[in-house]
Amino acid sequence: MWKRLIASFLLIVMAMGVAAIALDRWVSWKTAGYIYEDVQALPHRQVGVVLGTAKYYRTGVINQYYLYRIQGAINAYNSGKVKYLLLSGDNAQQSYNEPMTMRRDLMAAGIPASDIVLDYAGFRTLDSIVRTRKVFDTNDFIVITQRFHCERALFIALHMGIQAQCYAVPSPKNMLTVRVREIFARLGALSDLYLLKREPRFLGPLIPIPAVHAIPDDAQGYPAVTPEQLLALQQRLAQEKQQEQEKQQALERAKQQREAEQKQAEEQAAQEKAAQEKAAEEKAAQEKAAQEAAAQPPHPGHLLPPPEAPPAPLP
Repeated sequence: MWKRLIASFLLIVMAMGVAAIALDRWVSWKTAGYIYEDVQALPHRQVGVVLGTAKYYRTGVINQYYLYRIQGAINAYNSGKVKYLLLSGDNAQQSYNEPMTMRRDLMAAGIPASDIVLDYAGFRTLDSIVRTRKVFDTNDFIVITQRFHCERALFIALHMGIQAQCYAVPSPKNMLTVRVREIFARLGALSDLYLLKREPRFLGPLIPIPAVHAIPDDAQGYPAVTPEQLLALQQRLAQEKQQEQEKQQALERAKQQREAEQKQAEEQAAQEKAAQEKAAEEKAAQEKAAQEAAAQPPHPGHLLPPPEAPPAPLP
């Protein structure tokens, strides 16, 4: 019995693994024709979308994926393949700002601020791709990232009816863990697209690229989602989270109170039952003692005449 269950479980796991790998390969096959590894072979487009990532790991070591993406954006811009760079990344925390970090490095490389656009709400790849179309009014653009990321980004674009190509920049050599994690990321993307029908977390006003006004060199840029709006969003999410926590705490307190009341009622019932049993035992003992006393014969001394009174003393 156990051997059959273990064999069935292993077969299910193997089937799920084969299905995951097959879906991974399907995503790669479907997007292969839209990926370019040579910057000279890239078609000319107005906008290049640089997908953000952290510049440093938690250990403080610089992220090679970040460096390759920044260098790829510089190459695409300097070669004239793109006119504007849309930097899409996560800015969910005040201490973590992917678009601003990329902007500083690109400006240090000589790219003018007027040709850099910031998207602070690129929380996920789906958000970055869809917002490029719906917020920045761009339907044909170049995505700049690693090849495995290109494939997922282009798959999302194709599913959404968005025209896009991808410039696949080099990847570090030790990327086995990242590639395995990418399989699960693709399964999540397929679930978002076909099952959950998810949309970007945040959509701002329509701001086409290029902007109709000039941007000074020291300007922050013209994001469709301002830091103030993101701060308000963070506060709202934090408030909702706090309310949910308070609700859970109230439910937990109510549960504990019900359990305490139930326990108290059980203890009281147990005490009443014990008292009743004790009273019943005492009554039974009294009845038994009475029955035994009634069953005993009278003592012989009861049949003797009472003793005579002693004589009165003489005067």
